[in-house]
Amino acid sequence: MEAVHVIGGGLSGVEAAWAAARLGVQVHLWEMRPARMTPAHRTGQLAELVCSNSFGGEAEDNAKGCLQREIAAVGSAVMAAAQASRLPAGAALAVDRERFSYLVGQAISAEPRIHLHTAECRDLPSGVTVLATGPLTSDALAARLAERLGESQLAFYDAAAPVVTKSSIDLSVAYFAGRYGQPADYLNCPLDRAAYLHWYRLVSEARSHVPHDFEHLEFFEGCMPIEELARRGVDTPRFGPLKPRGLPDPRTGREPYAAVQLRQEDAAGELWSLVGFQTGLKWPDQQGVVRAIPGLERAEIVRYGVMHRNTYLNAPRLLAPSLRLRSGLPVWVAGVLAGTEGYLESAATGWLAGVNAARLALGQEPLVPPAESVLGSLVRYLSSAKSEGFQPMNANWGLLPPLPAPPRGRRERNRALSERARRSFALWAEAEGLLAFRPSLA
Repeated sequence: MEAVHVIGGGLSGVEAAWAAARLGVQVHLWEMRPARMTPAHRTGQLAELVCSNSFGGEAEDNAKGCLQREIAAVGSAVMAAAQASRLPAGAALAVDRERFSYLVGQAISAEPRIHLHTAECRDLPSGVTVLATGPLTSDALAARLAERLGESQLAFYDAAAPVVTKSSIDLSVAYFAGRYGQPADYLNCPLDRAAYLHWYRLVSEARSHVPHDFEHLEFFEGCMPIEELARRGVDTPRFGPLKPRGLPDPRTGREPYAAVQLRQEDAAGELWSLVGFQTGLKWPDQQGVVRAIPGLERAEIVRYGVMHRNTYLNAPRLLAPSLRLRSGLPVWVAGVLAGTEGYLESAATGWLAGVNAARLALGQEPLVPPAESVLGSLVRYLSSAKSEGFQPMNANWGLLPPLPAPPRGRRERNRALSERARRSFALWAEAEGLLAFRPSLA
């Protein structure tokens, strides 16, 4: 039986190694730290949490909470360690960083099928491999990936705009139109002068995230943060991404003072991003800026805009829903490198990549969770989103197929989605024999 190589000892890597080993496969887990450190990590521990210590909300109407339950049901080592190291955090699952990493490391070292190597992988190993090197993939490996997969298929920083659900957009205000008679593929939110000046004031006063020392990026003109455009003058945004030219409001027949355009992000048409709104604003301030736009007063933001250093693949072009490279190489990609955002999403995709890599080593077909589950909807998004301008995504309800008869009210709808997701995932996992693995962490 062929062994599986897992590159990267972060959350996706350890989960992939754990999942493959629990299916009976020998695993070689490669982590370059502490021999070679990154600018963000401080230790050589596996699964070191660099930024937040939270895995997101646990409530049943929260997509992250549902995803936590999905992967816990199949024996996630990350979720077991998180529960064993949790701290008081209201409705969120927050952990003691040091204890969390210690528990994950103990679980990995106690598994006889996992062989840990402290060395940098500068190229893809021959044979079955899971790539889980995260946002700070080493320069040597990133260069090799760019060479083998195509330079244009690999991004080195994440400049993303907020994404909202279509069901939360007020379509009595927003209208479909394309500039100058082009196909009406965009939603447009019109602003009169008073609304624009109010919005401009909020952007100008909003707080930005402070980047790490290694994240001071030189932004090119085509990817300028919306707040930076606002700093250049009150009219700069409306002569840029908020330009109203060629977008007459059907209610008035005239072009508005300014217009915010939204572009469809998923095949189902439920996720829409704000065009030209890449931003590094803090999330509470970002929400205020978005909801100050007419038609978006009740916008459900499922992914906030970010501007930070990141390394990720163009997943829709390169990955199948099983997370295997479409090229046919026996390589699976998980975590941030696969186009996810968040600790939890990294662990979940790591689990699936590890399961499928092990199944190939065992001569079995790959698996994909049902579309109605949170994990299933996430990996389908990664493999089917628009490849042009692809941006990483986190778990959210907008990715799931809509309910045939959704209840009234957002919370009630989300609870119904959660119940359907957990039921479909549990039935699938049981049918595939994946519910038997339960880690025990002290």
